[in-house]
Amino acid sequence: MEGNWNNANDEKNKEKINQAETLMVNTFSETMDFYGVTPSVGRLYGMMYFKHQPITLDEMKEALGMSKPSMSTSVRKLQDIGIVQKVWQKGSRKDSFTAEKNFFNYFSHFFGSKWEREVSMFMTNIKKAQEQLNKVIEDSETSEALRERAILDYQQLDDALVYYHWLEKLTKLTKSGEIYHYIPVENIIKED
Repeated sequence: MEGNWNNANDEKNKEKINQAETLMVNTFSETMDFYGVTPSVGRLYGMMYFKHQPITLDEMKEALGMSKPSMSTSVRKLQDIGIVQKVWQKGSRKDSFTAEKNFFNYFSHFFGSKWEREVSMFMTNIKKAQEQLNKVIEDSETSEALRERAILDYQQLDDALVYYHWLEKLTKLTKSGEIYHYIPVENIIKED
């Protein structure tokens, strides 16, 4: 009789674990969507987060019901942002993968990569835009109204450069992990 109770109890507890994991997989998916990662890629990361051993593409496909090419693309996207790694498993010919479980490493990889792309794009394009505006400003045939507009635009872009230089420094601190010298992890207290 006690064995049956434990079995029934285990089934209820297994269901509670499944519900908790599903809630968090959906949360990963939704929050990653805020940052431009598709919900399916977010769900994949969330599912992998709760796997306590490496998982193959076939196992991922089975767990999420995605096609193998879609699964492969999603895994590659997660590898590109540094939050999923390919791991070697003795005795297996199939590629296996594991998700980054340390959120501080996740933060450094995910946001560092996103900010790095943003900084690069904006700094390059601000320089190009300012070169174009400079041509208008220096052209002796430009009307005073257009020169004024070009000067204002140029100054606004100079102000934007201050932010992007700051973000570039923050990105370097984040990607290197040096940010944790300024905001130490050890001082963070878990709250109930």
